[in-house]
This record gives sequence, C-alpha cells and structure tokens, in this order.
Amino acid sequence: MSVANSALRPTARSRHASRSPLASDPATTTPAAGSPAAARRARLEATTHPVMPGPSTSAVAIGAAGTGDVACVTLTNAYLRLDVAPQLGGGITRFDWRSEGALEPVFRRCEQVSARMDPNELACYPLLPYSNRIADGRFQFGGRDVEIPRNRASEPLPIHGDGWLANWTVESAEREHVRLVLDRSQGEPYAYRAVLTYALDGATLSMTLEVENVGREALPFGLGVHPFLARDASTELSAPASGLWLSGADWLPVRHVPAPPAWQFGVAYPLPEQMVNHAFSGWSGRAAVVWERRRLSLAICANTDYYVLYTPPGENFFCFEPVDHPINAVNLAGGGDAHGMTVLGRGERLVRKFSFTVERMDMRAAASPHRAGARGRAGARGPKGGRTRAQTQAA
Repeated sequence: MSVANSALRPTARSRHASRSPLASDPATTTPAAGSPAAARRARLEATTHPVMPGPSTSAVAIGAAGTGDVACVTLTNAYLRLDVAPQLGGGITRFDWRSEGALEPVFRRCEQVSARMDPNELACYPLLPYSNRIADGRFQFGGRDVEIPRNRASEPLPIHGDGWLANWTVESAEREHVRLVLDRSQGEPYAYRAVLTYALDGATLSMTLEVENVGREALPFGLGVHPFLARDASTELSAPASGLWLSGADWLPVRHVPAPPAWQFGVAYPLPEQMVNHAFSGWSGRAAVVWERRRLSLAICANTDYYVLYTPPGENFFCFEPVDHPINAVNLAGGGDAHGMTVLGRGERLVRKFSFTVERMDMRAAASPHRAGARGRAGARGPKGGRTRAQTQAA
C-alpha cells in the first residue's frame, strides 16, 4: 500500500512544557477540605481533567454547550480545550485557549450542539474526498464521465465531499488524543476509508487527515480542513500567496491572477471588510492570525499549497481553509491532478497534516515598528508582500 504526498514540511513552532500547573507537587500543601482554596482547586481539576466514563476506549463527555443528543469527545491540557463531535462529520464544536483560568475561543464556538444542526455552525470540519464545489456535479477522468451527487438541499452543486456530513466512529481516545475512522467503502463514485486524528501537544492542536481509495477505479482525491476562526475588529492575517483564482457569482473559479497587493497578506494585515471567497495559490503552508485586542496569535501550518479565504462582512468569524487544491480543480484545464489533487489507485493513500499553535503576544512584538508600519500601508505593499511559486516550493 503506497502513501502519496504524506511528507509534512518542517515547521518551527514554540515548544511548551507539557506539565500541567495542576500537577501534584510534594512541596505543595493540600488545602483543607471545604475551604475556598479547596473549592477553587476542585473546579480547576474538573476543568482540566474531565470525567472519563468507565473502562471505555474513549473519553467522552457531553460538552457544556450541548443539548444532550450529541456526545462530544473532550481533549484537554494546561493550554487548550478541544471538543469533537464524531457523529457531526468528525467536526470540532469548540477550540479554546486557557487564559488565566478563563477559556478564550480560537475557533468560533458552536453554541448549540445538536444532531439537527447545520454543519456550517460547527467550529471546524474535515474536507474529503475533495474541497468546495464541483461544476455541474460532474467531471471527465480516465476517459469516463464521473458524476458527483448533490449533498446539500441548499446548494445547487456538490460541496466539500461527504466526510463532513458523515457519522465517524471513535477508534481510540485519550486525554490529549482521539482517532476517528470513517468507512465509505460502498460510496459512489468515491469509495474510500478515512482516518482523522486530533492531538494536543502543549499549545498546539494537530490534525491528520488520511484517505485510502478502496474503489476499483483510480480517481483524483483532495483533502483539507474548514475552520471558522474567531474574528473581531483587531483581527489580522498573514498568509503570503503568489496568486488566486477569481470566482464568479456561483463561487466557481473564473481565471487565475497574481495576488493583488491588498490581498497578498505578506505581513499581518487587517482582514478585508468586503466579501472574499477565493482560493489562493502558491502558499508557503504557513500563516498567522493575530487578535491584537486579546493579545493572542495563532500559527497555522499545513502540507498544502492552497488555501480558501472566506470573509463574510459583519460576522464574528472568518474561514481560513488549508486545502491541497483550488475550487472545482477537477474541471480546470489539465484536470485535478494538474491543480494539486492526487490520483489514487486502489489501495493507495493520501495524508495531509495541519497544526494550529496558540501563543500569547509579548509587548515587544506588538509594539514592533514592522507591524505598525504594515498596518499603515493599506494596499501599498507591492510585489515583495507575497512569495513566488519558486520561493514557496523552496520554503
């Protein structure tokens, strides 16, 4: 069984001590039972060490925001909390940073978890076996016409594959790691098996998405993740890209152009106020989100060359979607494999990896002249703001 495109670019990320501040210390005096200190300690202990029911392989607890009909797997450590809903497309319902005893949302928090909820109300979900829309629900491959069924009543075109709409199974779970599996071996035209893992390591959330073609025919596959990141008036994005696919009224790509200066995001820059819903190409696989008001930053790494940026005006979120191919790649000139997708024969696998590292901004970084100058040069960064294709491949 071969593995395609599974190498992850080396990443430089901050390493945090994994020891929880709540770990027992022989030199620490235990508070007297019933004292305010004991009550505070108990609350903190319950927060960072949720109850695991019985001798099960999964640490499942109903999230505080749930309605009771969806079980969430909670991962937690001294820095992060992650709630995953296997039956809701294996998606995330909350991803929070621990700040002085409080939980701050990194991804937009799913307030009402229900089996009947719209998946687009989740905090994040996987994209497989393709990302975004396919024109006319069909494409040509290997001399045959491949039809992709619509998967959403509200969408005229098939979108994001079927993994985000499926009920995943918990194969194993620990306090900081969960492994989900999905069997779509009877699917048409894509027959596959998938594995999705979430892991916490200090202040980093890592996701690994793997798909195996178990169908008789080779097909182009593509993977990605779709996080809804928290947004406020101070949110900035840095995600250098050399080009983008301009979209039409149906959100399908019309033509590929060099990234304009205002959308090169070569340095941390405020999000566009207008609607953006485009696939960016020539991405280095590294990006950063800054919430200056909250003194937080998020480093994003992925072994993909594209991302889709979606910035709906007036919302408290935006979407930064690391993907390995642009929208409607299968119908672009040359086909999907010419635009980042990977052709998998029977038994072949594709692996993509994504990481999200949260850091508290220090005062010196926030006050640097480089960042202040970047905010003052709206639309004036020029060609040096982005990277060329050759530069991103060398990164």
